[in-house]
Amino acid sequence: MHVQVISSVNEACSANFHHKTAFVIDVLRATSTIVTALSAGASSIVPAETVMDARSLQRPEDLMGGERFCRKIAGFDLGNSPKEYHADAVRGRRIILTTTNGTRAIHKSTKAENIIAASLLNAAAAAKYALHLQRDIVILCAGSHDEFAIEDGLCAGLLIEELMKLRGGNMELDDFGLAMHALYRDRAADILETLLQGQSGKRLLKLGLRDDIEACARVNVLDAVPCLSGDRLVLRD
Repeated sequence: MHVQVISSVNEACSANFHHKTAFVIDVLRATSTIVTALSAGASSIVPAETVMDARSLQRPEDLMGGERFCRKIAGFDLGNSPKEYHADAVRGRRIILTTTNGTRAIHKSTKAENIIAASLLNAAAAAKYALHLQRDIVILCAGSHDEFAIEDGLCAGLLIEELMKLRGGNMELDDFGLAMHALYRDRAADILETLLQGQSGKRLLKLGLRDDIEACARVNVLDAVPCLSGDRLVLRD
């Protein structure tokens, strides 16, 4: 099995997604929110690339969620904070979600045979399901402002760690994948501190959103594996 890691959505054009399984990672906060919402009982999540796209997809019963530059979009029901997507708010609802980086990364991955939304919250479950699919893997880190974000690289390293444990280390990694695996091993005991020190974490801290960072920094606390089916993310069977 070969694993390629892409540093940011801006570099997605360098990846060959055909016949592969793609992990899309946006730890702070899109994929963490997606995993949380589906775990809380949302029926599905439709990732929209732009605000205009999101509005065009809306049905009367839908919830609208998303952010631009870390702030909730005017007129939307929800922002991009995992704590907003609790069962009382989202159970049984379809959610249209658009974010600055994460949902764009999902759209960049649509040539993949399978697309999985991964985060620190569900890395072990996501890795296990990806191995079941028996395809080479591309891990796309959404990044921030079209640049690499350390929290996404840390999650990529965690996914590689989980994959290696399941395969007994029998995997071929590209150079960036090797570097992200080393990053994770070096920082595994300091996940939250690493997220707080990163540029994305600092931006959220300035907005008073430390609780979001803490919520997204938990490792392997959810078994949910969101997969793209048609135009929407649903939990795997």
